[in-house]
Amino acid sequence: MTAQPKIIVLDDDPTGSQTVHGCLLLMQWDVETLRLGLQDSSPIFFVLTNTRARTPEQADQVTREVCRNLKTALALEKIQEFLVVSRSDSTLRGHYPVETDAIAAELGPFDAHFLIPAFFEGGRITRDSTHYLIVDGVPTPVHETEFAKDSVFGYRYSYLPDYAEEKTQGRIKAHEVERFLLADIRAGSLDRLLQLQGNLCCAVDGETQADLDQFAQDVLTAAAQGKRFLFRSAASILTALAALPPQPVDADHMRTYVRAGQPGAVIVGSHVRKTTQQLTELLQEPGIVGLEVAIEKLRDEDPEAQHALLQSVLEQVQTIHATGKTPAIYTSREELAFNSIQARLDFGVRVSALLMEIVQGLPQDVGFLISKGGITSNDTLSTGLALRTARLLGQILPGVSIVRTPESHPQFPNLPVVLFPGNVGDEQALATVYRRLAAG
Repeated sequence: MTAQPKIIVLDDDPTGSQTVHGCLLLMQWDVETLRLGLQDSSPIFFVLTNTRARTPEQADQVTREVCRNLKTALALEKIQEFLVVSRSDSTLRGHYPVETDAIAAELGPFDAHFLIPAFFEGGRITRDSTHYLIVDGVPTPVHETEFAKDSVFGYRYSYLPDYAEEKTQGRIKAHEVERFLLADIRAGSLDRLLQLQGNLCCAVDGETQADLDQFAQDVLTAAAQGKRFLFRSAASILTALAALPPQPVDADHMRTYVRAGQPGAVIVGSHVRKTTQQLTELLQEPGIVGLEVAIEKLRDEDPEAQHALLQSVLEQVQTIHATGKTPAIYTSREELAFNSIQARLDFGVRVSALLMEIVQGLPQDVGFLISKGGITSNDTLSTGLALRTARLLGQILPGVSIVRTPESHPQFPNLPVVLFPGNVGDEQALATVYRRLAAG
């Protein structure tokens, strides 16, 4: 058995911890906070950079800042054995190759970087170097899904070598990408891994967790022999690398974490179709009261209008909570059009700021919080709850994590918070999570 290196995950939204438990999520990346992660007993920790909500230039800047501070923290802790993972979306949206380039520049050189987007809990598999999303039981190439049409992170190819060539604008040629196919992985990849050099781009298949478990063992063996690897991945390879035992409290019993049996609150920011379908089902639940936030009122950047909207929402939240119900606070569902990507991102910042003011204004005795959407969840932890770190309790649903605020939190101590990605789960998933936490 090879020694377990520290696994350091730079997560571009806070949902990449959706297959592990017991570890720290860091909302800040100063040297002292990074040292907390390095000192922690868990083999893995996450730095929540939220770069998917930022411009490419900002993503590069933040990633470099994390890496520079990490270099200092690693030296202070005298840690030499570590793996770096750039965790991103299992439907191929995100700042690739911006982030892997920045990590390689600051922490390299690396012998290879691996594209491993498989995320089995979410129905994402990679076969023959093509990435699929299983839709109604049918494997669908991801470029045929709504995610490939994303206005910021769109792409044309599900075949990972072509995706790499497209995203690097031809710097990496498709035929240069090293392909680790299912048959290769199952037969053992160690010899090939030991030959890699020059930060070679590698596309890695995976149909089951056992595939990535085997690949991870070969990677760890190669790393123990001096090979330096970088990962651009979704969550399932993290399960394999960290090799954790089962979580202490299973999903069906997570109600035990709810504070004093009180009703909770649900915040929904994600706009993908799956979220809207899940929200529709949640609103049928007897203990839920829907509360729509008219975000189009934020377009004009009128501070008075924004304040009035916030006060109106908070008053309604208090009223709903006082009746023992759980407010489901959601942004209007229609997709607004913008003149530029920057205008859309700027508007998203204003919407998030309003949602976070709503989080800060929640009743102090709220029992739990469900945050729907990756960027929304990141902002909930870092801004709404102003956390430096949080401890991951585990998954309340496959691919859906639950964390708890520290006992020392000034406003919401020991509050269980669900981090629910926008594109995970079936139509009943949000309602299922609510039922697992609500007093029944």
